Formats: sequence, C-alpha cells, structure tokens
Amino acid sequence: MKVKIAGTSSFAPQTILTNAELAKMVNTSDDWIVQRTGIKERRIAEDNETPSDLATNACNKLFNELSVKPEDIDLIICATSFPDYAFPSTACLIQKKLKCMNAGAYDVYAGCTGFIYAVTTGSQFIRSGLYKKVLVIGTETLSKIMNWNDRSTCILFGDGAGCVLLTESNDNSDFLHFELGADGNQFSHVILPSSGAVNPPSKNKDQNLFYVHMNGREVYKFAVNKMAELILNAVKKQDMNLGEINIIIPHQVNLRIIESALQKIDFPIEKAFINIHKYGNTSSASIPVALDEAVKQGRVQRGDHIILLAFGAGLTWGSTLIKW
Repeated sequence: MKVKIAGTSSFAPQTILTNAELAKMVNTSDDWIVQRTGIKERRIAEDNETPSDLATNACNKLFNELSVKPEDIDLIICATSFPDYAFPSTACLIQKKLKCMNAGAYDVYAGCTGFIYAVTTGSQFIRSGLYKKVLVIGTETLSKIMNWNDRSTCILFGDGAGCVLLTESNDNSDFLHFELGADGNQFSHVILPSSGAVNPPSKNKDQNLFYVHMNGREVYKFAVNKMAELILNAVKKQDMNLGEINIIIPHQVNLRIIESALQKIDFPIEKAFINIHKYGNTSSASIPVALDEAVKQGRVQRGDHIILLAFGAGLTWGSTLIKW
C-alpha cells in the first residue's frame, strides 16, 4: 500500500524577536548572528502558550483546509523536545484539544530529528492497513528552556508547530525511502541536563542546568557530514541521481551548515528550501513548518521528488525521500 502526505499546516506564535532586540539582551549583534547562522528573527511563545497549544492551532488549520473531522483521525504522533509535561504525553493533550477521541496518541523524542522519526512510524501504520488517517506533528516552545545570557544557544532557537496528515495513496505519490540512525556515544553534545531521572529538577538548585547546553563545534561537524551522507544515501538506494531531486527540505539548523553540506555534494542551494531567517531552529517543528511553506508557495508540485532530513540530540539523524 502506498502512503502520501494528504495535507500540511503550520503555526507560529505572534511575538517576533529580532536580532536587534536580542542584542539588547546578550552580547551579540545582527551582523554577528546573520553571518554565523543566517537567522534574522525567531518566534517566541507567550508564557501561557505550550507545545500542545501551538500544535492544536496548526492542526485546526489543517482540518479546515482538508475538511477533515476530528473523529476521523486514527492516530496522533507528536514529536517534541520539551513537552507540556513529562507525562501525560503532549499528544494526549492535543487529542483532547482537537476532540480526536477515536485516536490513539503518543509522543516521539528524538530531538530535532523527531518529526522524521514520527513520520516514518506513522507511514508504517498506513502501509500496514491498520489505520487510514494518521496525524503527525512537530511542535516546540524551546524559548522556555533558553539561557538568554548564553549567546551560543539563545540566538539559534525559536518556537513553532507544523503537522501533516498521512493517508493511503491512490496515485503515484509515496514514501520511497527512509533512513533512521543514532549514536548515543555523542549524547552530551545537545542536552537539557536537569530534566529527568539522572538529575531531577526537584534535587537541583543550579539554574543553568535547566537550560539547553550544546557543543556547537561538534554539532556543526557532525551535521555537515551527516546531511551530505543522508542525501547521497537516499538517492543511491532508489537508483536515482541528484539531478532528479526537485527540492530538499532540511532541518533548519543553521544556514552555514546547510550551505556547507550541499557544497560538499555539489547540490545547488537554490533547490533547497530555507526559512531559518524567519524562525530560527524550531527543532522537531522545523521540517513540517518548512514543508508547509514550500507547499503553500508552490515550491513542491505533484510528481516532484523531495528529500526531508534532520539531525539532532541523541545524537540522532533521519531522512525520507518522497514522490509527491
């Protein structure tokens, strides 16, 4: 059975934090940030906005666009790095808010790769015939765990949510290839130190451990090499060449990483979709947000071959090659 993305949607908080405004909070500048990351601004959730709130807004837009009824959804898979609660799952809260009471619901935790892990899993439920409509979401409010005095991290991240609806495909649309991977030996390169059983928040008084910590140099080297490898692997496994790929939608991690990886394989940057300048790195939300914008802007057309790929905390990585 073939599987397709029947629709896409996204949502971003209203508050925009520009580089100029950020420069008033930490020792940085617009030029410094743009030169190193390509980011010009990012969206910031309100204090009372949660990942499930952002996701619910994105999903309601999707339901309206596709005329889908909440009760028709069979399964909700939510990728997030910082959920509403450790438990219950953010997916269950989204189910409640959307009134999808016939749907199972669970979260996927794979850092910025979360959406790729989730869409890979969701597609298999459709392909097996077990479910007909699977809602896959990436949603983040990473601003809530940023150290706004640390310019190595706070300039990078933003908030947002994106979603897709997976259904059976009755035409040539299909997921042609998946690749998932992880290397737990590199777990410490991207970490929220005081967030679980190893270092419970209730026993920790060091505020800095409640913020995201990242080894930027190691992540940069890993991401450039892994992005190039994922693209070449996807093309090779389908006996295709790079010229047959119409568009690549990468995790919006850092413009310089994307540029370096594509240069490494001689793939034109013009055929990659980039929106990091508007949103920053929204972790597991970055690919569904970018995919939705690419679709709405006409950058993705019926019959196109597209590659989605990401890498993140874990360290994890993943990709999929889709015939749209």
